[in-house]
Amino acid sequence: MADFSVVGGGVAGLVVARRLAASGASVAVFEASDHLGGTVARHEVGGLALDAGAESFAVRGGVVEALLAELGLAGDVVAPTPGPAWLQPSTGDAVPLPATALLGIPADPLAADVVRVVGLSAAERAADLDALPVGEVPATLGALVRERHGAQMLDRLVAPVVHGVHSQHPDELPVARAHPGLADAVVSVGSLSGAVTRLRAAAPPGAAVAGIRGGVNRLVPALADDLERRGGDIRLGARVDDLGAPEGTVIVAAPGAGSPAAPGRRIDLVTLVVEQEELDAAPRGTGLLVAAGAPVNARALTHATAKWEWLREAAGGRHVVRLSYDATPADPVAAAVADAEALLAVRLPVVVDAAHVFWMRPAAASVPSDLIVVGETVAGSGLAGIVAHAERTAAELLAR
Repeated sequence: MADFSVVGGGVAGLVVARRLAASGASVAVFEASDHLGGTVARHEVGGLALDAGAESFAVRGGVVEALLAELGLAGDVVAPTPGPAWLQPSTGDAVPLPATALLGIPADPLAADVVRVVGLSAAERAADLDALPVGEVPATLGALVRERHGAQMLDRLVAPVVHGVHSQHPDELPVARAHPGLADAVVSVGSLSGAVTRLRAAAPPGAAVAGIRGGVNRLVPALADDLERRGGDIRLGARVDDLGAPEGTVIVAAPGAGSPAAPGRRIDLVTLVVEQEELDAAPRGTGLLVAAGAPVNARALTHATAKWEWLREAAGGRHVVRLSYDATPADPVAAAVADAEALLAVRLPVVVDAAHVFWMRPAAASVPSDLIVVGETVAGSGLAGIVAHAERTAAELLAR
């Protein structure tokens, strides 16, 4: 008889199951589909093995790196190529993102690279608002930025960055999930920009994200292999509709398991493998985020071979470009090629191969008191938050 049954074989389910099994518990994982990992997935495009979902993780807290070290992957953790990401404003040419910011929130609203994005009047408005006394910190990041820096700063700079990182508008993102220390820093320092300055100074030097040589998707088989080595039982094609049926303590790691799922958001990803020597110079750095109202439908573009040295070497002179969409184009590949040409300001006459996938990002959910839940519905998007929450949940269960 299993001590624990985990319903859902995404990263959260695998992490919590592995931690429980490592402590000697008997664990069974039930995955409804024929594969593990959820949105951390792999596909082959143009003969290259690529991430079909997440391709990096936040290094804040070190929780993902610690897990990778336990799995023997520490030597394959890689930092992205140094260099700025860019922003495609609603009008005008693309510009580099401000250098000193947190999720697009500037440490100095009047800095030249901020003014270049939002305009002088919006920058001056942000500085004036942030000089006002601090009251109660709003619950969402959008409300906080709107209150302290103004609507134009939110719409023109912060919203595209947050959308690119968290796949949602700042009005939907709790301040605590955006950064666990932000609210306290705002109150302590007395301004939003001052809080950003403090948090950035306290952050370790180096890139805010990292990847895995060969793709983040390597995390999934490493977790599964280690779980099975520790005696865990993984069952694919095993849908659970009744949470009372599995043995032992049940942990829900799949959105909507045992109950109707809350409406989620569909995100489409188009990956292009192209030949174009002009992209060798990385004309838009590692990629762009796109502001609302821009003359393209993509919401973000990643120049993956400019971002990851290991992939540049594997691509052998070709380039990999990833574009994400909130609304599915009628012809995703054609739309991606046209948008990539517009965003990169480079013609792409030779498309070697392309792939289109989509993911459903679940909505945040309140957890009934009688359920134990891990995963994106409670931990938010991003591997760092998902892994950290799953590890905490396992520790709490073992402490019982």
